[in-house]
Formats: sequence, structure tokens, C-alpha cells
Amino acid sequence: MGKIVGFEMSSQQPEKAIKFYSKVFGWEFSEPNWDYWGVSTDKGITDTGINGGISKGPSDYPHGTRIQIEVDSIDVTISKAKENGALVVREKMEFSDFFLAYLVDPTGIGFGLIQKK
Repeated sequence: MGKIVGFEMSSQQPEKAIKFYSKVFGWEFSEPNWDYWGVSTDKGITDTGINGGISKGPSDYPHGTRIQIEVDSIDVTISKAKENGALVVREKMEFSDFFLAYLVDPTGIGFGLIQKK
């Protein structure tokens, strides 16, 4: 529990950001899904990079990078985080293989929580 499993970079110009990171770092991107482009940072090297994605930044997080932390129970972790001063900025969402929520810690740092199904 608590392992960093990914990142999400938010941009109002995701296509431009994808072009930049692809050319500078050689990152490989998938086709977009829900205005989200998955990225592979390890380019064939096993277990050396943390993968993530670039998305069209939402109004609650138009620019920046958030880590995604895997948890055993997203509901329990959200509750603990709120008890300790976190603010939920995007309630738990359900996807085909996982649940995802976005929070901000008491100092203003944004992060995501992921629970695999």
C-alpha cells in the first residue's frame, strides 16, 4: 500500500506537450482515451521507469504533475486523508480495471489514489 504507480501531467495543450516529451526524452504515447494519452517512459527497458500519461488539464488542475498512489482501499484511504486535512477535488471514479480519485494534501500538493479491481 502506498506505492507510487504512475503520474499524470496536466496541460491545456496536451498535443504540444506530447510532441515535446517524445522528442526530448523518447517517451512513447498511446492513442488518446478520454483526453488522456498514456505514456511509456522506459522504452523497452524492464522495470526502470514509472509510466503515466498526459491529459487535457481539468479546471481543478489545469497545469502540473500529480503522482498516483496505489492503495488497498480507496474509500478507507480517502477517509483517512480527509481526517488528516486533505481535500477531495475529484470524487472516486470507476474505470474498467481500477478506481481513481484526486486529492490535495493540507499543503496544497495534488495527488491521485488508485485501487485496482
